[in-house]
Amino acid sequence: MTTTAELLQDGYARIAQETNAVLDGLSPTLLTYRLDPAANTIAWLIWHLTRVQDDHLADAFDRPQVWIADGWATRFALPFADEVIGYGQSSADVAQVQPSIENLQGYADGVQARTVELLTGLDDAALDRVVDTRWDPPVTLAVRLISVLSDGLQHVGQAAYVRGAAERLTRS
Repeated sequence: MTTTAELLQDGYARIAQETNAVLDGLSPTLLTYRLDPAANTIAWLIWHLTRVQDDHLADAFDRPQVWIADGWATRFALPFADEVIGYGQSSADVAQVQPSIENLQGYADGVQARTVELLTGLDDAALDRVVDTRWDPPVTLAVRLISVLSDGLQHVGQAAYVRGAAERLTRS
């Protein structure tokens, strides 16, 4: 019988698999390609989905963020405060996210490893624990985990779309 923890690990593994597929063999030029001047880049989409996963899960499990604890904020050297996750950023902010593919993949891999660690052995009773009281109703761990999973899958799908479109548009 599959446990809830295993099911969640499978869902988050799909984000990691799709992230790997988007970044595999990608040229540095396409990493920051914009379909139009205000569009999100693959770099920003992958960075943002990884920051959200890192930030939200670290908070829900009361653990440090991989971004800070493992030095990724320093390696990326973005002109934003360390706690910025990309929510509500401007087009100009998006343009400033220009990491190497290796750093982007390394950070994503680190967050995935932490996610597996946090979800291993998670029992169903823990899912009802309130992790955020700023909302009405308050957010439980179950709701937070599914929200982050949904957000990650949407953004990695957007990154895959941008890659496909950019590859077609730059061939001509």
